[in-house]
Amino acid sequence: MTHCVLKRVYIHQLLRFLTKQEEIMFSRGVFVALSFMVTFLRTVSSCDYNCTYRPYFIPSRLVVKHGDSTSAACHLCSSCQDNKFMLEFPAGEDSRNGTVISWTSPKMTEWGRSVLCHYSITATDKMCCSELPVTVYKPPDSVSIGFANHSGQLYEARQYTLQCKVHNVGPVRYVKVTFYRGSTVLERLPAKNSVNEARENVTYTLNVNASKEDDGVQYRCEAKLELGSEGPQKPPMMTSQTITATVHYKPQRQDPTPPDQITVTQGDTLQMNCTAEGNPHPSYSWRFLPASLPLSNNSVLTIKSAAFAHQGNYTCSVSNGVGTLDVNFNVVVKANIIPYIAIATAVVLVVIVGGVVHWYRHSRRGQYNLRDVFHLNKPHIAVPTAE
Repeated sequence: MTHCVLKRVYIHQLLRFLTKQEEIMFSRGVFVALSFMVTFLRTVSSCDYNCTYRPYFIPSRLVVKHGDSTSAACHLCSSCQDNKFMLEFPAGEDSRNGTVISWTSPKMTEWGRSVLCHYSITATDKMCCSELPVTVYKPPDSVSIGFANHSGQLYEARQYTLQCKVHNVGPVRYVKVTFYRGSTVLERLPAKNSVNEARENVTYTLNVNASKEDDGVQYRCEAKLELGSEGPQKPPMMTSQTITATVHYKPQRQDPTPPDQITVTQGDTLQMNCTAEGNPHPSYSWRFLPASLPLSNNSVLTIKSAAFAHQGNYTCSVSNGVGTLDVNFNVVVKANIIPYIAIATAVVLVVIVGGVVHWYRHSRRGQYNLRDVFHLNKPHIAVPTAE
């Protein structure tokens, strides 16, 4: 890290410190801030971060919740301890024990601050420095989800934007948001590239295309602060309320491929079904062409005894305000040949029974003539036998 970059970083931090009036008394705060700025600018301008015996911090990085206490210790080589060994920190107290300076802050409320440990390099005007980065974080106060610039029902095949609003959270660059559709992950959004160290309100968006399968689905979002290995073992997380989507869509056939032609036997029951699903619930209207008068307002049209007059084209119009679906049926009525078969069978039976009766009468007199009964060409005479 160059000296110029360090200057800009600390100047930016100090200016933010000066404007934080609610956390310091004005008169004393300005004095402390100005003193802190002068000391840091003087130190940073002469810092050497590549010196041979650099001091080191334990731990090497601090992650602390806003308002909690924290502490760290800077360690120095034994031969360097008399060279103006110092610790620069934004708030708290320090104590020295030989080559170790311990720092404690009972209530960390400063955002984006670092602790600087340094000692003078002999025979130069440089300081041998090490910096302890301190990440102060705050879990969100609340997380909410909704549709951007929209309320009420959705419509199929239209795109909508889900918004996940995370309130009073920081730093934003550690916040990752996940959108859920029921229990299924829709999208995991990476953290925003923000340089702001303090808490803020932030909004995450996701575009979704509404479909009929989304009707009744619940959406929610989840915000998680992923602070790395130095952060809490269980990352701070908060989930929004759930919102239930109501999707309006035009009627759709439950049987998408109805038969092109329905063949029914004369006298049988004719039934045509054009049941469809839609939201709102659809209404039905039947027409028989060429006649245009409506036949029924039900999803199923039933004719108990089909006749040749019922043969033709039927149209079922299904509508729900979102759209209309026309389902066509071509009905063919075929003749019922069963009565004719029954009549022919009866005639044959009468002939057979008459022949059997005629034969029986002749056999009782001792003779019969099958030619007369069945019109055979050759006569046959029965010879009676003696009893």
